[in-house]
Amino acid sequence: MTLTPVELQRYLTALVEQNLPLSTMIWGPPGVGKSSIVAQIAQANDLDFVDVRLSQLAPTDLRGLPVAEHGVSRWYPPEFLPTGGRGILFLDEVNMAPPTMQGMAQQLILDRKVGSYELPPHWFVWAAGNRKEDRASVFDMPAPLANRFLHLSVRSDFDSWRSYALGRNLHEQIIAFLTFRPELLHRLDTTQPAWPSPRAWEMASGLHRAGLDIAPAIGEAAGAEFAAFVRLYEQLPDLGDVLQGGGVGLRLPPEPSVRYAAVVGLAARAGNAAEAYNAFRWLASGAGPEWLQLYVATLVSKFQAQGHLADLVELMQRDPELAELVGSAAELAEA
Repeated sequence: MTLTPVELQRYLTALVEQNLPLSTMIWGPPGVGKSSIVAQIAQANDLDFVDVRLSQLAPTDLRGLPVAEHGVSRWYPPEFLPTGGRGILFLDEVNMAPPTMQGMAQQLILDRKVGSYELPPHWFVWAAGNRKEDRASVFDMPAPLANRFLHLSVRSDFDSWRSYALGRNLHEQIIAFLTFRPELLHRLDTTQPAWPSPRAWEMASGLHRAGLDIAPAIGEAAGAEFAAFVRLYEQLPDLGDVLQGGGVGLRLPPEPSVRYAAVVGLAARAGNAAEAYNAFRWLASGAGPEWLQLYVATLVSKFQAQGHLADLVELMQRDPELAELVGSAAELAEA
């Protein structure tokens, strides 16, 4: 079952809400956000979160150390395993672990205990790993272990990433560039140490905001394309004036890549419903319907991700045409 990040988040959230403690394996390429999604679900549902990287452990690290007590060996479990409460025990990189560690994990996944340790009742056991086609250094998962899991696959998806990026306030030029070149959101290149992925673009946003070259995060080829795109920002009208309602006389440049930069830039910078409406009216006077749709879709993703639903309601009250576009975009975002 292959899901987008948003669909995966909904599926896992349903497991939590329905209290279905089924062991679940999440498959996907590196950098797509598997670990981040699980951590976000734990935070959103007020669950404890224990992230265990099996590939970095030895069997005794998981089972514990034997200690003699009254002539009998007792296994003392490691401190990172939970002893109470409610949470998610996340076994990351499970298929990068050698067979001996996978065998040890199998006991924890199947019986919810290992050695003398027993997992508390209100804990979910989820795991994640890369696929062989991702050129990751993985071991085959034993059939008995695989059969203990639900299996979910996640793929990169631009709409899901855009909502995440807007909610996290990633740099608007990063978001605008990937709106123009969404195929560069995730492009695995096993011949290079750096290549584009959702995780890499988030790192790139921090580098770009600091005025540093982002190629060390996303690779030379994507970095060169992004640098050329950023130079287009010199052709943009003053977006601040547009947002304040002073866009009379300013024109949207005809070059498509510049239009992507302007439209996404306006949506990313709009701080409230009034500014968002000013940008909409300016675009409506000089851009085609496809650009209005892109603007509203980006704006709705941003307001929803940031929890500014009141601004969406206010927008829909300002203009029937805008209300229709906002409603359509909101329905697509929730689908």
